[in-house]
Amino acid sequence: MRNNKSRLIVAISIILIAFAFSLDIVNAGSTRTQAEIAADSLKPAAGKINDGPYVYWRSPSSITVFYNCGGEMLKRDYSGNDTIRFNGLCDDSSVVYVIPTKAPVIEPHVYTDVRRIFTISDIHGEYDELIEILINSQVIDSDLRWLWGDGHLVIDGDTFDRGDQVNECLWLLYRLEQEARFGGGRVHFLIGNHEAMPLYGDIRYVNEKYTDGIVKKSRIRYEDLYGPDMELGRWLRTKHTIVKINDILFVHAGISPEVIKRNLTINEINELIRDNLGARSYMRVFNDDLKLLFKSYGPLWYRGLVEEGSYPRATREQVDKILAYFDSEAIVVGHTGVDQVISFYDNRVFAIDVPVEDLGTLQALLWDDGVFYRVTGAGVLEEPR
Repeated sequence: MRNNKSRLIVAISIILIAFAFSLDIVNAGSTRTQAEIAADSLKPAAGKINDGPYVYWRSPSSITVFYNCGGEMLKRDYSGNDTIRFNGLCDDSSVVYVIPTKAPVIEPHVYTDVRRIFTISDIHGEYDELIEILINSQVIDSDLRWLWGDGHLVIDGDTFDRGDQVNECLWLLYRLEQEARFGGGRVHFLIGNHEAMPLYGDIRYVNEKYTDGIVKKSRIRYEDLYGPDMELGRWLRTKHTIVKINDILFVHAGISPEVIKRNLTINEINELIRDNLGARSYMRVFNDDLKLLFKSYGPLWYRGLVEEGSYPRATREQVDKILAYFDSEAIVVGHTGVDQVISFYDNRVFAIDVPVEDLGTLQALLWDDGVFYRVTGAGVLEEPR
């Protein structure tokens, strides 16, 4: 009898050890990155489409917040004096949104004595890839909070269109802008062609999640979701097309020789584009400056610093003249796809629009104390040749 009990105990022990070992294997196989864990907090349940928040200003101190939550329109009103806070109404219920009642201001477009600059372009709603590279590069922590002190983060245009997490990207950058400023740093959200297009009603590249979702549910046109009375809309209308940090120009597509022939300053270019986001098409046709700035030779579209297309590629002499005109040493552009972050014209032009669908990650350009680096999605630094 005692032998049988001993055998039973041994057998049970073996089973328990085997079960525990199998759990270790399962857990080891399910290890996830910090970015994946953070991103899951905003992902809808299977089969559901969640989208929001959209924030409409009913008065200077009151807002209406609305969502498409699993196919159902949710709406709630809030008010406040200096700041309005609310928890998300859908799968983002753990997220606290902080909305100042005071309208956002236009920040300077020139900065000097900046130690570190981290630049990403053409995010196109790829939220997971955005937070992955920011976490791995220690720009933000695993809770998606600003970690970069007095560093500057430049979003070099085209956060909109194609992908299905555009709003998640916008609200993250909106919050990081506030946190960075508090920590002595900055977030620069630049206007690209895919910001301008939806705002004036060109929705060819808008993901169907939005056109078949919030647009149909709310009966609000997509461009009006970012109108001047919407919080993200008024925020976007304070953004620059070009910023100059230290002696480096940042612009979405590029600056053509035609632009400097007009003798336009950075401030004038920024004002003309910012003031005419969402403008009627006839204004972009009959105003010569707008016709240039919003078309193929303008800073939202020009590809000549990277490749030859419907116009000749810029010569070294033209690049030197453009940089001399703006008293700059280098220019950073997105818009034109490259296999990896790369430099041209002897490190005078840096192209950073990489194929996320091929690489599986975004890449970034880091300027740190006078040296440029390519940053992989894993946060590894390389020479951008």
